Amino acid sequence: MKTKALILAASLLAATCPLPLAAQSFRDRLPEDETIYFVLPDRFENGDPKNDTGGIKGDRMKHGFDPTSKGFYQGGDLAGLIKRLDYIQAMGVTAIWFAPVFKNKPVQGGPGQESAGYHGYWVTDFTSVDPHFGTNAEFKAFVDAAHKRGMKVYMDIIANHTADVIQYKECPTSACRYRSRADFPYSRRASDSAPINAGFAGDSVKTEENFSKLTDMNFAYTPVVPEAEKNIKVPAWLNDIRYYHNRGDTTFTGENSTMGDFVGLDDLYTENPKVVDGFIDIYGAWIDNYGIDGFRIDTAKHVNSEFWAKFAPAMLQRAAAKGIPNFHIFGEVATGDQDTALLARYTREAKLPAILDFAFGRATVDTVGGNAATEKLNRLIEDDVLYEGGAETAKRLPTFIGNHDAGRFAMFVKRQNPQADDAELLKRVILGHALMFTMRGVPTIYSGDEQGFVGKGGDQDSRQPLFASKTATYNEDRLLGTMTTTAQANFNQQHPIYTTIAKLAKIRTGSPALRRGDTVVRNYAEGPGLFAFSRIDKSNGEEVLTIVNTSTKQLSTNVELDPKSTILSSLHGNCPSTPRAPGTIAIELAPLDYMICTVK
Repeated sequence: MKTKALILAASLLAATCPLPLAAQSFRDRLPEDETIYFVLPDRFENGDPKNDTGGIKGDRMKHGFDPTSKGFYQGGDLAGLIKRLDYIQAMGVTAIWFAPVFKNKPVQGGPGQESAGYHGYWVTDFTSVDPHFGTNAEFKAFVDAAHKRGMKVYMDIIANHTADVIQYKECPTSACRYRSRADFPYSRRASDSAPINAGFAGDSVKTEENFSKLTDMNFAYTPVVPEAEKNIKVPAWLNDIRYYHNRGDTTFTGENSTMGDFVGLDDLYTENPKVVDGFIDIYGAWIDNYGIDGFRIDTAKHVNSEFWAKFAPAMLQRAAAKGIPNFHIFGEVATGDQDTALLARYTREAKLPAILDFAFGRATVDTVGGNAATEKLNRLIEDDVLYEGGAETAKRLPTFIGNHDAGRFAMFVKRQNPQADDAELLKRVILGHALMFTMRGVPTIYSGDEQGFVGKGGDQDSRQPLFASKTATYNEDRLLGTMTTTAQANFNQQHPIYTTIAKLAKIRTGSPALRRGDTVVRNYAEGPGLFAFSRIDKSNGEEVLTIVNTSTKQLSTNVELDPKSTILSSLHGNCPSTPRAPGTIAIELAPLDYMICTVK
């Protein structure tokens, strides 16, 4: 009865809320038209406290729920997401991407290192919603409610690994180090060097016939599965150790980057064609059954490129057959550097349609959050040529300035400006969002940033809930733009960052140039200060000029324009109305401020 009531409530909520412009044609929007909101369901809103323990008896080491600990379930769920759709949509968000909701192993980790699967990346059942978040029916209710509002839904998916179930006999109390193919070939058993797997030609021959000859998986270690967990994974084929690399923990370099266990998580043998086909079936079913609009791919760089080159086109075909022509696929190729070449390789070699734009994040943290030259932003645009499809592909890269792994943008800003007061920190955070909403790419807001969340670092330290927290390390944080703490619910639609995002989203949604236009960099500096660029829609000639000042000093300068431009008007800030001479305008810009101007 509870599920039926929730579905009815979601339907009524969707029906009574005003639909945004063109809500009935949301399928027609291109990926670059969206404004994305990324959320961890466990850390957003607790809509149904009855599912806090996932229906699992026992203490927190069994069910994983402990709202006083940053590493355990806090209580957020799908019901909470449905409850707060008004809040999300009022910000100007058009697409919601959330961390994996698949059924997870509730608790993992050795003695003293235990934590819970609240983040969703320790999957045991790829076909079911984790009971801490709700049910498959509630997932459908959420997708339907979002779609009725004209909002898209992007799922976070994983093909690199499952939960940690497979153990190694040789390492009963500690992690096993990675053992390479050169030192431990498939043709010899690790324990006694006896010949095994006769006729197996190695994992470079990616055919079913070849992999059928890989029958003995004891080439590096002796993998064992605890009796109680022999059938824990769904679909059932995932319980077969032949579909895992079984070589020990990755160090994230070289060969083991794609073949090692990710901190003990069972690393899938993605070179095996049965694994490829198995995941095409798994995720194709989520498209077929729920009509979702896109996938964010976790740990994409830790999977061999041939896997993605087959998987991504199969998902696009599956979506098209379902009537979803603009299915958005973007992979995570994590890096802390402004390394466009690394990101671009996965659009070429792995054939991924888009990549999370870590290069944009790095450039913005360094220039807006720090004191690097704005030339870094120019280089970001110049490097767009490296992507498969060049600048057109760059337009659909989700751009972000902080995330749930590395940390929030406000944290990076505070770390780089330890002497700055709250007013300066807030200006930098707002300026970072302004840049994200006006530059090429798809602006992606990390849940909580709009409420001034800061945090102390990455991972668990950047995953504060928006509902009232009971976690002391979160509640002692000082937030930006507000006097509240995370001990109180933070859904304030008057928060200065929230209102800024809402305004920027409205400007962007109303401008084809800002969503789909080409980029022309007008001016940049060899230090902090000026960065000016135009977005130009070739189809109608619309031009929007954005000028930012990343320095803490007043900026009085000239900015280049097309000599044919004669009139400017303001979308934000004090734009000059006319050029000072053909091809140039004079501007005044306060420290850490910006202007957005239409140009005709």
